[in-house]
Amino acid sequence: MEDILTVNVMTPDGLVYDHHAKIVVAKTTDGEIGILPKHAPIIVPLAIDEVRVKRTDADTHVDWIAVNGGIMEVRDNIVSIIADSAERERDIDVSRAERAKLRAEKMIQEAKEKENIDALKRANVALHRAINRINVSKHT
Repeated sequence: MEDILTVNVMTPDGLVYDHHAKIVVAKTTDGEIGILPKHAPIIVPLAIDEVRVKRTDADTHVDWIAVNGGIMEVRDNIVSIIADSAERERDIDVSRAERAKLRAEKMIQEAKEKENIDALKRANVALHRAINRINVSKHT
């Protein structure tokens, strides 16, 4: 088997990403993890964050993917990410993400005023997702 990884990112809407890579770096709920070829089999939950993929067809190019939770499985040089939602940096609608950020900030303020803990948690997640998308979009 070659010393390359096959990376697939899937969402309920379908395949978002499919390439070969030298390394994949993702943030799990316990911290950051780097995956190289011949990595031991593993399944980990992913945090809302960016996934970095250094492709085999480019010396310095890195693909960035905004991932909003999910799981990552590594087995036999195949990295499979199943995410609630995911977007490549080039596909992110920045103005939409900015509007989502503003809505989430407003929801946070309203939830604090009403002391609604559940609404505050949901608003914080929405804010984190919007900020993640905005940050990933800056890598283009």
